[in-house]
Amino acid sequence: MDASAIGQFLPLILIFAIMYFLLIRPQQKKMKQHQNMVNAVRRGDQVVTQGGLIGKVAKVKDDKEIEVEIAEGVKVRVVKQTIAQVLSKTEPAES
Repeated sequence: MDASAIGQFLPLILIFAIMYFLLIRPQQKKMKQHQNMVNAVRRGDQVVTQGGLIGKVAKVKDDKEIEVEIAEGVKVRVVKQTIAQVLSKTEPAES
């Protein structure tokens, strides 16, 4: 391989590096923040789902599912990953 071959690949390498720092890396950070937010959800938190439902977490069933109360006495099962935002957090209980 000579210097001209390396010179031809240099623009491709630069484009990939720029795309990594402008697109891929920020998306990975955002996904990690969302995962941490979802893992920290607990009973009593007020959440918004990706479908637009606002409710209070009544029960954390398992790693994949929670029960959200959207009105008094009306509870729906929601996949944890569909939580878009946590509006208000509850304080952890003292033990």
